Amino acid sequence: MRYNTLGRTGLVVSELCLGAMTFGTDEGYFGSLNGLDQAASTAMVRQALDGGINFIDTANVYTTGQSEQFVGGALRELGIRRSDVVVATKAMGQMGPGPNDAGVGRKHLLGQIDASLERLGLDHVDLYQVHGWDPVTPVEEALEALNDIVRSGRARYVGVSNWAAWQIAKALGIAQRRGFAPFVSLQAYYTVAGRDLERELVPMLESEGLGLMVWSPLAGGLLSGKYRVTSEGAVGDGRRANFDFPPVDLGRAGPVIEAMRPMAERRGVSVAQIALAWLLHQPVVSTVIVGAKRPDQLADNLAAVEVTLEAAELEELDRLSALPREYPGWMIEWQGSSSRVSPRRRPG
Repeated sequence: MRYNTLGRTGLVVSELCLGAMTFGTDEGYFGSLNGLDQAASTAMVRQALDGGINFIDTANVYTTGQSEQFVGGALRELGIRRSDVVVATKAMGQMGPGPNDAGVGRKHLLGQIDASLERLGLDHVDLYQVHGWDPVTPVEEALEALNDIVRSGRARYVGVSNWAAWQIAKALGIAQRRGFAPFVSLQAYYTVAGRDLERELVPMLESEGLGLMVWSPLAGGLLSGKYRVTSEGAVGDGRRANFDFPPVDLGRAGPVIEAMRPMAERRGVSVAQIALAWLLHQPVVSTVIVGAKRPDQLADNLAAVEVTLEAAELEELDRLSALPREYPGWMIEWQGSSSRVSPRRRPG
């Protein structure tokens, strides 16, 4: 296991992060994806920590808070020192029937951080993330509330998930102008079969220094090797049969999956490990969130850190999964192809 700083912070996180969406037995959000009781969740945390993971990500909406309870229960049962684990959670989703039981308004965020800490049994989280874009609340209000959460010590850093590049850039500008704690990370969907964020988000992350936390790195199981893409769609047994998410361009994904199979066979590893290894080769990635319902699934994911792809293999996967060219990207590339300034000659 290797470790990276999360963006430009001094927070060091493992290149794989344990996602706790599978923790909990209540229906709640994403009910088809969970199912682990406290004992199974604790065993999963133990296996992740033994494998070198020091980062756990959850959210208040996962099994309506039960995931946070089970994360906290696991840390206590295992006797994990607080300084040895990085804990992240998120807020924005609907947590009750009322109109103020969702969003990133001040009332909701300040109430939810306290509720999350109570469920986790902690006095602070290391990373508190806005789970999505709220079209109702002014950005300034959300940022001020998050700043108060950091200044109070209830969170060490704040991050964001599922925002567009312009939204994050706007928030960073407001935070700098107002002296608020800035976003330090983005949690976003990214796979070798879904590279959409490379258009706008990756350049923004590289420019502003935010860390990238990847969710659904196997495209909802599509890149696990269990599926074959046909003219009728993805064929195979797995959760995508009941929960076809996230959306994937199967026309690009199919050739990518078939290209990864011989790469996996040559190494005696799974296709999933090749897909994870591709992500771990991307410089913009700080950590890849892996979730599992069974110990063997987590063990397979953990083994991906030992897989190194050759340059020719990376080139092949990049070619097969390349995004169609779109404006203004092709115009920016064309206009920047000939620099007005000659490279400075270095002495010697």
